[in-house]
Amino acid sequence: MPDVDLSNYNNTITRKEQVLRLLFQIVWFCLAKPVPRRMFNPWKLFLLRLFGAKLHNKSVIYSSVNVYMPWNLEMDAYACLAPEVDCYNVAKISVGAHSTVSQKTFLCSASHDVTKSNNPLITVPITIKDQVWIGASVFIGMGVTVGQGAVVGATASVYKNVDDWTIVGGNPAKFIKKREING
Repeated sequence: MPDVDLSNYNNTITRKEQVLRLLFQIVWFCLAKPVPRRMFNPWKLFLLRLFGAKLHNKSVIYSSVNVYMPWNLEMDAYACLAPEVDCYNVAKISVGAHSTVSQKTFLCSASHDVTKSNNPLITVPITIKDQVWIGASVFIGMGVTVGQGAVVGATASVYKNVDDWTIVGGNPAKFIKKREING
């Protein structure tokens, strides 16, 4: 059995991306984190757009959100990243219209290929479609698409796509029932 040898690890994130990420983290820490909760949302959207985020004017981002690479974030109208969401968007993360990603959720678009001895970084986009509700403290893994109108229950871990208009929960997330809106 070959050994894991991280001495051969090659970081695929470019020096330019690393510098931009550091600069963004400083700007966000100084100019957005001190802003209480949801106040001055247009200011936070402006700061994210300065670093390439594609955000609708009606999207909402709380001050305590952590965005890894803003240039890989897209949000539609009334999409919300709630308090303490960790958006590890090495690959693109899209949040559809009228969708909420609740507090302390971790969106993870990257991992490492453990079948190779140097564990190279692998990335796959995450797509959260329209009218989705992601409950509190959920983990969404790389490559996942959460279908339109779906609900992911609190503390679930999602490693596979979620069908439209379904409710899932658990670790790993499993189908609970179809979502029906009655009014």
